[in-house]
Amino acid sequence: MTTLELGPLGRAAGTVRLPGSKSISNRVLLLAALARGETEVRGVLDADDTRVMRAALARLGPGLRAGRAELDLGNAGTAFRPLTAVLALAGGEYRLAGAPRMHERPIGDLVDALRALGAKIDYLGAEGYPPLAIHPGRVAAGQTVEVRGDVSSQYLSALLLALPLAGGGTIAVTGELISRPYVEITLNLMRRFGVSVARSGWSRFAVPGGPYVSPGALAVEGDASSASYFLAAGAIAGGPVRVEGVGRASIQGDVRFTEVLEAMGARVTLGEDWIEAEGRAPLRAFDLDLNHIPDAAMTAAAAALFADGRCVVRNIASWRVKETDRIAAMARELGKLGAGIEAGADFLAVTPRPLNAGVTVDTYDDHRMAMSLSLAALGGVRVRINDPQCVAKTFPGFFEAFAAIAR
Repeated sequence: MTTLELGPLGRAAGTVRLPGSKSISNRVLLLAALARGETEVRGVLDADDTRVMRAALARLGPGLRAGRAELDLGNAGTAFRPLTAVLALAGGEYRLAGAPRMHERPIGDLVDALRALGAKIDYLGAEGYPPLAIHPGRVAAGQTVEVRGDVSSQYLSALLLALPLAGGGTIAVTGELISRPYVEITLNLMRRFGVSVARSGWSRFAVPGGPYVSPGALAVEGDASSASYFLAAGAIAGGPVRVEGVGRASIQGDVRFTEVLEAMGARVTLGEDWIEAEGRAPLRAFDLDLNHIPDAAMTAAAAALFADGRCVVRNIASWRVKETDRIAAMARELGKLGAGIEAGADFLAVTPRPLNAGVTVDTYDDHRMAMSLSLAALGGVRVRINDPQCVAKTFPGFFEAFAAIAR
């Protein structure tokens, strides 16, 4: 295993041009493959997760008409969940598998909803988890189907994307819908491709039948989750740090990480397609419900190392079923760095203490663990990051970009 040494660092300032959003890129790639007409997509993220989606779409062919394929989708949830739904409703014989961790990430609620619509899906391993075998089923238009909203918003997004292929229908969400901004991204992009969903609050979605129609050209904005690490660096270590490619006009929920930084006392400025942050540790402590920005919430937990008191990140149960169990992993690694930690089923509390120098942190093959924990080096201590290559999932050039602003 390779290790990268960071720091000690005490200052962050400069400008970072963000890579494309993973959430937008994989949705747009799928919609473009399904849509009538040719779509020119600019700014698509070039990283592991989008390469997985592009390879799958190439194997499935135009309009996903291959009819039969075996797909290895790695650990890309934004590829596995929507492709499961689309292929189950499109008809054909498919085998969908992934990395070992993907086979530990639940998919039973999505499969149950698809089966209720008439899709035929078998588990090839443990019940409720990938890998999957998809067979031709009988799916009628205009049905109503229920899906849980409190495990992963990707289940709902997958159904929304797929239902137009089966003539439309209604989705009723049971339980609290988490990570709502990611569903908003799905709805926004579906509209761009000619399918407008009518929703009643966040509990009922009326999906019309297709087809999807190409908008002609579409630009992918910068990744707001990736922006959070650099903005936090500016808030912790002076700044100003500016990120370009995302701003006031963003359709991504993670731009609201700026509200966390403002709550911590940082100065944040937003332009149409840029954001800038500056500040100086110690930052103000916080106690926040961050269910709406679960990815950027990890950055908030790392920034808590530089607060003036106990910080609490709440309503993050979805962390448990991500690339790793992120509550357990963050608790363990922030504790190594010296913080006092309390972890529960859906919260993480961090009490800052003097940082331990020379700590080696593990990343659990999770890109966001590596990127968020890099902030610790801004406390003037040396930090070693195990398996830094895991950032290739969404941001292959992260450490070069971080080195360009931190010194």
